[in-house]
Amino acid sequence: MRSCTLGKSTLKAEVQDISRHGIWLYAKGQEFLLLFEDYPWFKDAKVSAIYNVKLLHSSHLYWPDLDVDLDIESLEHPEKYPLKARHA
Repeated sequence: MRSCTLGKSTLKAEVQDISRHGIWLYAKGQEFLLLFEDYPWFKDAKVSAIYNVKLLHSSHLYWPDLDVDLDIESLEHPEKYPLKARHA
């Protein structure tokens, strides 16, 4: 019996690990470290909320449980985006 042809991968963005310093994110073939110091929304969030990330469009990351939006461009080139988030 032959298997069906494999479909394309639906995995586009994934949180790979959470450390005491931040989260490791894999998106579009690249790995990023999002430090809690720079991205405070993740620091006290539930683990399940952090792992629930979606890649919308071609470069828009969205955490629906946290209502956090990030563009991959800002992760690839942080020098172009010097402002840092503040935790309310």
